[in-house]
Amino acid sequence: PKRLIENTQASIDESLDIQRRWNGQVNGRLRAAFAPRFVVSCSRGLLEEVASLSAREDVLVHTHASEQQAEVSIVERLTGRRNLEYFADIGLTSPRLCLAHCIWVDEHEQALMAEHDVKVLHCPGSNLKLGSGLAPITELRARGICVSLGADGAACNNRLDMFEEMRLAAVIQAVRKGPGALTARDVVWMATRGGAQALRLQADVGSIEVGKRADLIVVDVGRPHTTPGPDPYSTLVYAARGTDVAATIVDGEVLVSDFALTHLDPAEIAAEARTEARALASRAGI
Repeated sequence: PKRLIENTQASIDESLDIQRRWNGQVNGRLRAAFAPRFVVSCSRGLLEEVASLSAREDVLVHTHASEQQAEVSIVERLTGRRNLEYFADIGLTSPRLCLAHCIWVDEHEQALMAEHDVKVLHCPGSNLKLGSGLAPITELRARGICVSLGADGAACNNRLDMFEEMRLAAVIQAVRKGPGALTARDVVWMATRGGAQALRLQADVGSIEVGKRADLIVVDVGRPHTTPGPDPYSTLVYAARGTDVAATIVDGEVLVSDFALTHLDPAEIAAEARTEARALASRAGI
C-alpha cells in the first residue's frame, strides 16, 4: 500500500537514530538491529546499504526469508535468485544475519547459511497457523547452523508461548524425520543457548553460569500433568506449559513471583490493549 512506502534514506536514518538512542540502554538489556521485513518489500539499494552498515557498525540484521513458496517464486522472478543466493550477492550473509522461518531453503541455500554462519529463527507455531510448511530443522542443525526458537508476531501466532513453540518444534520434526529426530534436550538448547547465540549474547545469558546475568525462570513440575517427570528435558518440552512458570528473574530482578507479576497489573494491561485496539481499528476504518 502507498501509505506504507518509505524513502530509503529516511528509513536508514531512522534506524540509525534508534540505534544511537537505545542500543545498550537499560543496563545493556536493549539492543537495536536493522530489520528490513523481507526481500519482496525492500529495494536492492536498501538491502545493500543495510549490509554495508551492518558490517561497518557490527549490528545484527533481522529479516524473514523463505517462509512461503509464493514468496520464493516472487523473489526468483524479481532477482533471478533464491533468497539466500540473493543475500549472498548483496553481501548480507554473515554471522550477523538472523533469518526467521527458512522453510523453503534448498541444499545450496543451506550450504550458504552454514558457510556464512547465518542464524535461523524457527517459528513453528506461526508456520502451522499460516500453513507455510515444515522447516528442515534437523538438516539445518546437522550442518552446524545455529537454530533458535521464536514465535513471530501476535497476529501469526496469538499465544507467544515459548513452551508451546518448544513442543511444536519437536513434534514437527518427528513427523518429518521420525520420533526423536529433534530431541527434547536439543529443543531446550534452541530455546535458551541457541537464542543467546543468535543475538550474540551468549557471554551474558542463555545458561546459568557464574559471571552471567541472572536471567532465569523457575518451573513448577509438581503438578499432575508434569508428574512424575523423570527426564527434566522431556518434561519441559512435552508436558510443561507457560502457566507452570512460578518465577521469572531478569538480570537479577524478580518480575514474576509465585505465579504473579510483581510490577504490573494484568487487568490494566488488558484494558489498555482493548482501548488501543479500538483506536487502531478506528484509524484503519474497520
